Amino acid sequence: MMMQLYLSKLKYFWFELHQHYHFSEPQKILNILIASYSEKQRAYHTVQHIYECLNLLESIRSELNDAHAVALALWFHDVIYDPQAKHNELKSAELFEQYMAQDLPVNTVEKIKRWILATQKHALTDETDLQFLLDIDLAILAATPERFVQYEQQIQKEYAWVDPEVYS
Repeated sequence: MMMQLYLSKLKYFWFELHQHYHFSEPQKILNILIASYSEKQRAYHTVQHIYECLNLLESIRSELNDAHAVALALWFHDVIYDPQAKHNELKSAELFEQYMAQDLPVNTVEKIKRWILATQKHALTDETDLQFLLDIDLAILAATPERFVQYEQQIQKEYAWVDPEVYS
């Protein structure tokens, strides 16, 4: 039931972005994104995470300089996700460029790639849109107690390969 809600709202968010950017292959890219966020190794970095991020973005949209670019960065920031890999953000940024470069100005592509890479370390920045992007990505840490417990279980599932002694 919730999955259908996430998917229909994500489709709405995606086609709203398409109206702004005029993607050459909007449905194909949306299908790739949804398939990526639905991979079996994911428990937290899923369509639920992207839905929660984009929903939060909607609530602070007026604070942003370029809400569309922030939305695209959120869509792609975890598109490649292997809990055992160290280069997820780099590969996500590369995939973003591969699929979106033909539809966006070069400066927009470079900015969004830089933002996706910034989600690896969440370092301090004075760039307002990036601050919001990073805060949105980590907003789960301020979730309701019920959602936070669910998040902890999801992360534990993604990191099931880590020795429990090391994990805790």
